[in-house]
Parts: sequence; C-alpha cells; structure tokens
Amino acid sequence: MTLRLVSAPPSFSLFTCRATVSTALPAPTPTPTTTTTPASSTPPSLPLACALHCPHFQSCSGCTHEFNLHRPVILDDATDFFRKHGVSDFTFDTCKLWGWRCRAKLAVRGSSTEPLIGLYEEGTHNIVDIPQCKAHHPNINAAVELLRRGITELGVGPYIEDEGTGDLRYVQMAVTTHNTSLPAAERYMKGKVQITLVWNSRNENSPSSDKLNALANFLWKNGGPRNRVHLIHSVWANFQTSTNNIIFGNRWRHLLGERDFWEHVGGIDVSLAPSCFGQANTRAFDTLLRKLQKYVPYESAVADLYAGAGVIGLSLAATRKCRSVKCIEINKESKASFEKTIERLPSTVDSSITWHHADASKEPFMWLVGSDVVIIDPPRKGLDASLIDALKNISSVKRKALSSSESSNSSQEEKRPWVLRAKEASVQIGSKPLPANIPQSVPQTLIYISCGWESFKEDCKSLLSSKAWYLEKAHGFNFFPGTQSIEVLAVFKRPQKKKPGKKKKKHLQRAVKH
Repeated sequence: MTLRLVSAPPSFSLFTCRATVSTALPAPTPTPTTTTTPASSTPPSLPLACALHCPHFQSCSGCTHEFNLHRPVILDDATDFFRKHGVSDFTFDTCKLWGWRCRAKLAVRGSSTEPLIGLYEEGTHNIVDIPQCKAHHPNINAAVELLRRGITELGVGPYIEDEGTGDLRYVQMAVTTHNTSLPAAERYMKGKVQITLVWNSRNENSPSSDKLNALANFLWKNGGPRNRVHLIHSVWANFQTSTNNIIFGNRWRHLLGERDFWEHVGGIDVSLAPSCFGQANTRAFDTLLRKLQKYVPYESAVADLYAGAGVIGLSLAATRKCRSVKCIEINKESKASFEKTIERLPSTVDSSITWHHADASKEPFMWLVGSDVVIIDPPRKGLDASLIDALKNISSVKRKALSSSESSNSSQEEKRPWVLRAKEASVQIGSKPLPANIPQSVPQTLIYISCGWESFKEDCKSLLSSKAWYLEKAHGFNFFPGTQSIEVLAVFKRPQKKKPGKKKKKHLQRAVKH
C-alpha cells in the first residue's frame, strides 16, 4: 500500500453537518432493533412505542417532533420525490430512536452556582438546560452532570456573552463505543466520553489556566479509570476568545487521559481528533457505510470529496479492495486523524491512497479524472456550483483536465507529497514527484450522501437535467430521530450509449434487397 498526503491552499473553517439534540416526558422503552423497510410500507403511526418521552421537549430547540420517531414527517416527501425520478424501491432505516447521539456540542451559561449546560432556545441566546436529554447517549448526560459538579465545586465561571467574560464557553462531548476489552454487546452502553472544554482565553498560559487544570483534574479524578465506573476517556482544552458564534478556536491541547480516540465503523478502526468532524449517530453511520460499500465495484478507483478524516474512502479501500483512493478535504486538522487511521488498516489493503488538503470546489475536474466512483458528502448547504457544473459536464472533464495539466505550474502538481509507506509507523517527506500521466477514465458512478434534504433535491434535479446521470438507487437513514431531517444515500450512474449494431444490420439488409 502506498499513501501520499498532499497539502495545498486554501484553508477554511470546518464544515459541520448538524441536527441537534432531543426533547419531551417519562423514560422510554428500549430502542427496537434497527429495521430497513420500503419507505412506503413503514407503519404510519406508533405514537406511544416510538414517542420521544423527553422532559425538555418544546423548551429545547433540539427536537421538533415528539411522536413517531421511526417515521419523520419528511419521509413522505422523500418517497414521492424518488418515485418521480425513477426509484420506486426507496428504503428507510429506522435506526436507534433514543440515546443515539454520541457527539454533542453544548453551551455553558448561567452562574458557577447554577450552571446551565445545553442548547439555545429557538430564536434566542437563552440556554435551555437539558440534563435528561433522550437523544444523548446516556454517558453524555452522566458526563454533563459530572461537569456541572465540577463547575459548582471549583467556582468556574460560565461564559457571559454580553460582557465577554467568564471561563467556560462550550463543551464538546464525544462517546467512543469501541472497546475491544468488552463483549461486543456491552460496548455501546459502556462507551467512554471525550470531553473538550472550550476555554475563554488565548492559550494555556492565561491567568485562568489554574482553574482549567483544576476542572480537568476534577473530571479525571471522579470519572477516570480509578472509579467504579470509568466514564471519562480523556479531557481536552480548546481556546477561544472570539466574540462571534464560532464554537472552536484554532488552539487545542490534550490535558488528561488517552490522546487517541478510536471508533469502529464501516469495517475499520477510525481515529477522530476532537477538532475533526465526526458523525453524531455512530450506529446509523455504520449502517450507511455498509450499504454504500455494496455500490462500489471491487478494485475501483475512488475519489472521496468533502472527505474529512477519510472514513468513507478508507473503509472502501479496506472492504472493496480499491486500486486507488484519493481523499479531498478542506480542513487541515483532519490530516492527523487520517494518518492514524491508515496505521490500523488491515495488512491486506494494497491501494494507492492519497489525502489532499484542498477545496474540492476549486477546479473540481482535477479530482474527478482518473476515478471510476466519486463519493460526495457535502455540508448541509449542498454542492458548490462549480462541482455541480463539472458533474453535469462530465464528458468534457477529461479534456479540461488534460489541458489544465499542460499549462499548470509544476508546484501545483504536488511535487513534494507526504509519503506514508506500508508497514511504517512514521510519516516521511518524499522528494520524488507523482507520476505525470493522468488516467483517462472518468467516473461512471456518483454516490451522494446528504444531510440537507432541500439542498439535495435541488442538486439532484440539476444533475438529472443534464442527462449526464440517472438515479439508480436511494436509501434513507434516521440519523436524527425527533427532527425533520434524514440522511440520504443516492446512487447515480452514467447512461450507457446504445450500440448501433442492429441499425447497421437493418441498413445492410435493405441494401441487399435493392
């Protein structure tokens, strides 16, 4: 296996795909086993068995629907849309209905004696405390309560937006459910929580750093490995002083616990740094990945756009024996997680794998040429116009790429890639340039993963209008129960040109008669 990591400007903020947490009444019954059914045959109403049962419903902005979590209202629209565009067998996975959220970003406000840890009330900057959120993995709720104790006992000041004062602005909770020391059936419920404290200072040398370290030590002392229940995986700090609504700053520090955070999805072990985007619904994402893999032919060349830490592309390299995988991602923070994931790929993987720090919307034809399959997993707003245009004009992509390669500067041809050789633990600088020849193939399969239904519909109609693609399959996944959102996996194919053999034969027969 050969791997190249390529850095190229520009650098922009991290894209996130997010539909928030939960809300409503008493405790639910255990989640039923995930089922996949034709969307049109999903039972329309199971109000009590599939109700939210959350005490925070209506006050919290996270969930918008209290009943029928197994069947989001948007599902009827999705079923009709796909039927109109040639897919009559659209399916929907109900997934886990409660305790599904394994990653949450929560604001910290209030006071040190009465901290509020939760989400903004709809249309306001008033925080709703959500200690019993039914969407959260139970251990996120437990970690939130431990943090609340630490804030009150140590006198940590929650952030005051109007004044820009206080210590703790936000907290990110991420649960890893991958613990091979436990039986598989116990791993999810006994997941450990990585806590990131977003601190209101420029760095770890600020006057409030003693309080930050005290809070981290409190969390580790009361939730670490020496406790009856080992709840905390690790504690990180992020430093942010901006007055805008961006949660994270650019400076991250590991404070306590395990540095590396691992999850197992799509058949591989995946490393995710706290600065990387990770899917909130781990189980549903694993279900989607295993469905996606079936649509990628063995030994394909794959381009994974909006790749993040490369989870999708690397899972395909491992499960579909791809001859090449190139991952394109705008967030440079994802590179470290990509490198660590590579180290745990099975030894049988024999693919050429590259990771490019680049904007997939800039000269997109560069990434499309040489690929049999293109995976796109954009943010909620959908595809950039330049990428839509390149996909609609896919037949001309090859010609454009060849023309561009002849006129481009050699420095843009990735002369000094990072090379991670198979079976080596370190990353080395390689001075040998990449092969100059550009493969002649263009994608025949396009797989679109969407968390924004309205933007997907517009993109889909635009792609189909060009006649360059047709819609072959579509599946929905209940990534965000309690909300008006679903995750969509859509498979597009290039239409095959009809062979003129029969027409020629008829023409010859006419010629013989005459």
